[in-house]
Amino acid sequence: MQLIWLRSDLRIDDNTALAAACQRGPTLALWIASPGQWQAHDDAPCKVDFWLRNLHQLSQSLRELNIPLLIRHTETWQQVPETVLALCRQHGVEAVHWNDEYGVNETQRDQATAGLLQQHGIDACGYLDQLLFKPGSILTRSGQYFQVFSQFKRVCLEQLHLGLPARVPRAQLQAPLAIASDPIPTHIDGFDAPPQALREYWLAGEDEAHRRLTHFVDASIEDYQQQRDLPGRDGTSQLSAYLATGVISPRQCLHAALARNHGEFDSGNAGVQTWINELLWREFYKHILVGYPQVSRHRAFRAHTEALPWRQAPDELQAWKDGRTGFPIIDAAMRQLLHTGWMHNRLRMIVAMFLSKNLLIDWREGERHFMRHLIDGDLAANNGGWQWSASTGTDSVPYFRIFNPITQSQRFDPHGQFIRHWIPELRHLDAKTIHAPKRPSGLFDAAPYAAPLVDLDSTRQRALDAFKNL
Repeated sequence: MQLIWLRSDLRIDDNTALAAACQRGPTLALWIASPGQWQAHDDAPCKVDFWLRNLHQLSQSLRELNIPLLIRHTETWQQVPETVLALCRQHGVEAVHWNDEYGVNETQRDQATAGLLQQHGIDACGYLDQLLFKPGSILTRSGQYFQVFSQFKRVCLEQLHLGLPARVPRAQLQAPLAIASDPIPTHIDGFDAPPQALREYWLAGEDEAHRRLTHFVDASIEDYQQQRDLPGRDGTSQLSAYLATGVISPRQCLHAALARNHGEFDSGNAGVQTWINELLWREFYKHILVGYPQVSRHRAFRAHTEALPWRQAPDELQAWKDGRTGFPIIDAAMRQLLHTGWMHNRLRMIVAMFLSKNLLIDWREGERHFMRHLIDGDLAANNGGWQWSASTGTDSVPYFRIFNPITQSQRFDPHGQFIRHWIPELRHLDAKTIHAPKRPSGLFDAAPYAAPLVDLDSTRQRALDAFKNL
């Protein structure tokens, strides 16, 4: 008997570990709920709900292949090795298969599980699946992990020109097993159910993921370079939640993009090339997790920036979280996050730089808040993005480059379309005023929208001084 241990790979198609297990013999599937671990990782309730909904869809697909899906519960990952071993003993499992995950805690969990299984004569087989390239295979000439994306990308493209990562065959129907599947939980204690509107926007399942991919490639990818920075337009793929949960694979995304661009990586349509770059950014930050494990431990990649004099300003932090900063593009973005579990990538950079530079609040506060609300929350991408914006990370923006939220708003939401959607109290303003609303002039004038939380010029200078003094 073979066992596929499912984690962030909730799909049937192009699932490396699942295909390998089924090729070796009759297969069982396992999924483990670990709510204490998820809370320690600040996983968002909407993300946990998305896992469960995708797991429900996956269980139906597995049932059609006669693969029973078993559910186990542990409080943290420390109990996972014994839980997996007990299941193996119960069902006579000879080998356990899983797709590798990255991060310090994930690595320790998998190493402990593999060690215990091997002590009891059970094979433990990990596979490259979440990435296009195995961490450690894309290195500098001196054998180090890359710290600059452009250099990393160049080597990746050289490897891709030599051959594309192949998609694996779909698992085939197996003979029925006398083992019943467990019911899929609809709720995990400690994680509130998200609003129905959020669930309806982020539909679960492989079919939905492929529908989004097909729609994006057919309708939007060729304009991606021009449209991706405009939050009021539907110009991005919005596949990040499906990639983070493993409902779709990066190989499937890459093959679909290349098919649209006649197999070209660095020529042809600029929109396709730009989107492939985004897939490689995702790859880059995963490799950083492995090569520089301090980023998994809430440490700055650039160690000297730990000395930055971060401010303790709880009221300003809360205003930022609530979307009450008085800067419309910031507040609209934060409200989008709270209501949808997602934020446009350009806006993630703007709000992150505002928190870490203009408010001079520790980037880790923002990183944690994002993880607690993002349906596509991913340690590598979230940490990488926050440290890039805060100028503490690898390949990060120079500390003296500080986005002005007003000019960013004027450039990327010129007509205020996005702002009006999320800040209805500003809908009556014209396209010029909406980016920086004027304050009421009289004592008794209505003030439905917050005054600016800070002065942009003076806080910019404060941030520059803080970095210069390191």
